[in-house]
Amino acid sequence: MNTLEYYMNLSYKMEIIKDEQEGGYTVAFPDLKGCLTCGNTIEQAIINAEDAKREWFIACMEINCPIPEPSNLKGYSGQFKLRIPKSLHKELAENAKAEGVSMNQYCATILAKNV
Repeated sequence: MNTLEYYMNLSYKMEIIKDEQEGGYTVAFPDLKGCLTCGNTIEQAIINAEDAKREWFIACMEINCPIPEPSNLKGYSGQFKLRIPKSLHKELAENAKAEGVSMNQYCATILAKNV
C-alpha cells in the first residue's frame, strides 16, 4: 500500500454542489465512495474536503481497505454535440438568460444535477 502523502498528491475529481434549500455547499469525491463533507462557503467546503479526504485515506489504511486511484478521463474532451427540437432550444436559451448565465453553463448544471 502507498503512503498517505502519495494519495493526497493524486488528483481526485472533486464535485461541489450548492445546497439550495439549507445553504452552503456539499463536496464529494466520486472515486472515494462515502468521502464527502460540507461548508458554509465554497472556500470552507474545499478546506473541509481536503481534511475529509485525508481522514478517509487514514481510515482505509487502518483497516487495510483498498484505495482506488483517480479515474482516468483520457479520451473525454468534455464536449459533445446534441440535436434538440427548436422549441426546447428556445426554452433553454430563455431560462439561461433569466438566470444570467450562458446556455452552455445552464445546460451543464441541469445535466450535473440529473446524473
